[in-house]
Amino acid sequence: MCDEFTAQAEDQNLARRGINRREFTALGAAGMALASCSGGVKADGGSDVTENMVTITTADGVCDAFFVHPAKGAHPGVIMWPDIAGLRDAFKVMARSLAAEGYAVLVVNQYYRSSPAPVMESFSEFRTPEGREKIMPMRELLDPEAITRDSKAFAAFLDQQDQVDKQRGIGSNGYCMGGPFTVRAAVAVPTRVKAAASFHGAGLVSDAPDSPHRILGKTQASFLFAIARNDDERQPEQKTELRKAAEAADRAAVVEVYPADHGWCVPDSPAYDPNAADKAWKEMLELFSGL
Repeated sequence: MCDEFTAQAEDQNLARRGINRREFTALGAAGMALASCSGGVKADGGSDVTENMVTITTADGVCDAFFVHPAKGAHPGVIMWPDIAGLRDAFKVMARSLAAEGYAVLVVNQYYRSSPAPVMESFSEFRTPEGREKIMPMRELLDPEAITRDSKAFAAFLDQQDQVDKQRGIGSNGYCMGGPFTVRAAVAVPTRVKAAASFHGAGLVSDAPDSPHRILGKTQASFLFAIARNDDERQPEQKTELRKAAEAADRAAVVEVYPADHGWCVPDSPAYDPNAADKAWKEMLELFSGL
């Protein structure tokens, strides 16, 4: 979760890098661009990609999204779920990198019911009182039923695109709040979503009857659950329950606690860790290679 507990870890990470939160925020796009040159976020991967903003009609309205893919050919589709600060430049950087690896990537604005993207320009904006006040009502609309409906629409969109190879499965990756959405996408469209990667995902294991770990058996996907060390400190049973659930559901799953804090994969996060991000990137590519 992106709460005060993880905010303290972010401040500690920034201190180790010799800056404070105000200085990090002031870096803005320049700081993110610097981060994108290392650790699993590659500016272009050496490949030509084509990108544009698209709109997708869902059961609840019209969603805006960022669609990027190799300039030629048809490739496996990927649904990317951003963290709590939503679709913004950081996730476009990540999507371009993944597209350069040979994927047609759809980065969705999960807050489309409330506002077009970007709802926030950077993760740092979420950490302000005004940012949290803005996001929380939007977040409350994203219940499991809404994410299920959206997942069906996003998968259908991908399957309508010439750049998507319909003979191969769809992947899904999600960060923070988006982590459990990858599981719900695999449940919503089990014959299409064949691989799901959750990075520092929140709410994967709970007492709810439809907790993501309880519904793995409704999927046909393989999974990667990459857990932040500070999330593991607070919920050490999560990794065990995920492993048990995957085994019971006969689903292939890598469950791993990373030596990095919540938010380590996202280049505009104060917790960004290029080495751990690069490791997560390679593990995701290994997972998606089976699509």
